[in-house]
Parts: sequence; C-alpha cells; structure tokens
Amino acid sequence: MKKVVFSLSLVLILLSAFTMPPTDVMVDPSKSELTWTGRKVTGSHTGTIKLKEGTLVMDGDMLKGGSFVIDMTSITNLDMAGKDGAGKLEGHLKSADFFNVAEYPDALLEITNVVHRGTPGSFKVEADLTIKGITKPVKFNTQISDESGMKVATADITVDRSEYDVRYGSGSFFDNLGDKTIYDEFDLNVKLVLK
Repeated sequence: MKKVVFSLSLVLILLSAFTMPPTDVMVDPSKSELTWTGRKVTGSHTGTIKLKEGTLVMDGDMLKGGSFVIDMTSITNLDMAGKDGAGKLEGHLKSADFFNVAEYPDALLEITNVVHRGTPGSFKVEADLTIKGITKPVKFNTQISDESGMKVATADITVDRSEYDVRYGSGSFFDNLGDKTIYDEFDLNVKLVLK
C-alpha cells in the first residue's frame, strides 16, 4: 500500500513539474477586423478601426488574459464609402467632438478576468477599456475557434461613449437634441486572428 501511495505521489509531482505555464499568443493585426456601428435617431453608421497590436494569454485552450492597442487614427466609414460625406464623418469622429485622436491616438483594452463558460472555446471576459485617457470596465463574451487552420477569437462589445467624455450629440449631456441625438452606446464586432 505504501508503494502505491508513493508511486502516485511521484507521478503527481512529475506531472506538476511538466505543466506548461500560460503563453502569450500574438494577434495578427493585418488579418484581424474591428467593425464599429454607431446609431442615431435617424439611422446608423458602420465602419472599421485597426488593431495596432495585441496578445492573448493562453493556457492550452484556456484564455487567461490579454491586451490590445487600437489605432484610433484609423477610423473609417463603410456605409458611405465613395460618397462625399464619408470623409467628413471620419474627420468628425477623429476630432475633439468625438475621440480627439490628435491627443489620444490609441485606445487600450486590458483583460482583467476570464471565466470559462462551460463549452469549448467560450469565455466570459471582464476588461479595462481606455479611451481618451479614461479607463472604464467592460464585460463581453468571446469565442475562440478554428477557422481555415487558424485560431480566431470573436466578440461583440458594447461601449457607452458617454463614460469616456465623448459628448457630441449625446442626450446624456444635452437636452432638446430631437432627431440630432446620437445614442451613447456603440458596438464593436471583433475578429482577432492569432499568429
């Protein structure tokens, strides 16, 4: 009996000695996509924004953390592409009325907590999002899967711009805007391709 207990103890010690630590997995910014959608009383606009760099911390197939730098200077509009208004909208979003990219060229997202949702590749994520130098918590679900031989992480994140002092057209800051109101929440559809 003592030999069995000793053997099991030895096996457990050896297995724990060979446990791999979590590893940083780089995200490929050139293949990753971030699509934003903002809504107003009279419609919506959609566009893209580029990821500058990012990593996910993985322990095997388990997400443990991550951090990302978003290039705010890359904001583009898709729904009016090729029309005169697209450039005007992009310039306005980059101005001090909205994201003030001259002063704050990057946004940051730092994962602070991850909970496995019970199905392979599915996680609940809590993170700190910094826009215009203001950091606020965000929560979202993410899915990590294989697509055409590549690991891909996807998420839909809702952001309340009023929390980041983005006031233009916001009913949270101004009264009597009527149909000029731009809703505070905007959506980010995220697709990260891992290297």
